Amino acid sequence: MKRFVFGAAALVALSCNAEAAWVGKASYYSGRRTANGAHVGAFTAAHRTLPFGSQVRVTNLTNNRSVVVTINDRGPFRGGRVIDVSTSAAEALGFRSAGLAQVMIEPISVAER
Repeated sequence: MKRFVFGAAALVALSCNAEAAWVGKASYYSGRRTANGAHVGAFTAAHRTLPFGSQVRVTNLTNNRSVVVTINDRGPFRGGRVIDVSTSAAEALGFRSAGLAQVMIEPISVAER
């Protein structure tokens, strides 16, 4: 039920061109194929509901570093996480060694479904 409510809220906010932002934990991943058949790229990410090709700004709330990533995978599938970013993005955000970071996610462009 949580996934449905979160997904529905995201879809409503994005379809209304409202400034939607999410805050939560980010982790990183590498070395496998993504849900759309591509490889994990330099600045790519996995999100549960955003369409593939969407771009979001991810900001590490601890050090205020931010990067723009392209959604090309589904996930994360561990509780309490809102996004999985590529290893390169985690390095740029300054949390690769820690493994997790508190982040804010802001949509920049949302691809058509």
